[in-house]
Amino acid sequence: MIRRRRVCESCDSRFTTYEEIGDLLPMVIKKDRRREQFHRHKIIRGLHQACQKRPISTEVIEEIASNIERYLMQSSEKEIESRRIGEIVMERLQEMDQVAYVRFASVYRDFRDIEEFMEELKSLLHKEGSRAQE
Repeated sequence: MIRRRRVCESCDSRFTTYEEIGDLLPMVIKKDRRREQFHRHKIIRGLHQACQKRPISTEVIEEIASNIERYLMQSSEKEIESRRIGEIVMERLQEMDQVAYVRFASVYRDFRDIEEFMEELKSLLHKEGSRAQE
């Protein structure tokens, strides 16, 4: 994202614009098969909601979003499914904060009942136990 300070030629007031590079990012294929441009702010909004009241700074959230955006720019894909972007976000959250991961996963995966939610928690605990043994 590029931040620019500008001046209105008619009234001389100063203002800031933010420009994004859109051509390098793949189009996002939504669940209903619609296609739309990638929007970084949607990732940041989801991360903020998942990390609410957690010891995770805004800078870290911005860094995660930047890393995901960079990954998408470097990929040669012209299109990517929103499901894949959600999985990438969950991978980053799982490495960083398990509570934020569970919050994001509960909304993203749209668990139908408590059984599905418990299966996700069991999977998370199993992975954590495997890491502790290594």
